[in-house]
Amino acid sequence: MKKTLLLTCLVLVFHAISAQSSWTEKIEMKPALLVVDVQNQFLSMASQEDQASALNWMNWTIMVFRMYDLPVIRVYHTSEEFGPIPGTPEFEFPDTLQVTENDPQIVKTYPSAFNKTGLFDLLEEKGINTLFICGLSSTGCVLATYFDAMNYDFEAFLVKDAMLGPEAVYTNNVEAMFNALDLNTVNFMLRLQCGDAE
Repeated sequence: MKKTLLLTCLVLVFHAISAQSSWTEKIEMKPALLVVDVQNQFLSMASQEDQASALNWMNWTIMVFRMYDLPVIRVYHTSEEFGPIPGTPEFEFPDTLQVTENDPQIVKTYPSAFNKTGLFDLLEEKGINTLFICGLSSTGCVLATYFDAMNYDFEAFLVKDAMLGPEAVYTNNVEAMFNALDLNTVNFMLRLQCGDAE
């Protein structure tokens, strides 16, 4: 009995040491920003209470990524049954959102931006290993993409205040449950990566 207990303790200590060494292993972060489904058709269904604020935070997040010359990737949703149809005003992002035609575009038909799209190949081609995600819906496609990113072995973070959902309280709950990062923290992480932090 004592030998079994001792062996169990040794195994647990070994696993703890192994886990700790993987936590301290230095990995170079190669980040990109995913801006998910901020399309005119879906904006009309999203919470109006925090919409203006969320769009502002999305723009500030985009601006921070541009400051460091990092990729901003546009993700759009469509479906045969519910649309919106590509090429229509409903399909597009609002003019106030600071994305450009030069930002890579992914069009999806499932909640996750990884499901049956070219997103994984695009990220692999650009050497991306870390994703910051904003957009809508905080309770739907943003979350589905966040979980799938981890399934594909990407580090993934939600950006606080830069998401929209059906109701502001739902978005607040998602941010709390999944430790969404505020923009100051995102900016600091990017500064460290770019070698600009003091």
